[in-house]
Amino acid sequence: MTDYAETKMYGMSVESIRMQYMNSITAKLSGQEMVVMSILSDVQELVAMGGRPETVRKQLNIAKFILCEMQDAKESV
Repeated sequence: MTDYAETKMYGMSVESIRMQYMNSITAKLSGQEMVVMSILSDVQELVAMGGRPETVRKQLNIAKFILCEMQDAKESV
C-alpha cells in the first residue's frame, strides 16, 4: 500500500499507527486491546459532538488495523 493510500485510509502511515498507537505507553502497560477501546471511545465522542464523518471513518480504520495486526500476531504463534 502506498503512503497516499494509507493516508487516505487512516489519516497517517501504517508505520505511524504502529509507533503512535501500537507501541504507545498505553499499549505497553494495558495492552493493545485497551488502545482499541480508547479509539472507539474517541469515535463515540466524535459522533456525539457531530464530528466529521471522514475523521470518524479514519479512526475506525485505525482501530480495525490494530485488531487485524493483533489477530495476525496471534495466528503466527
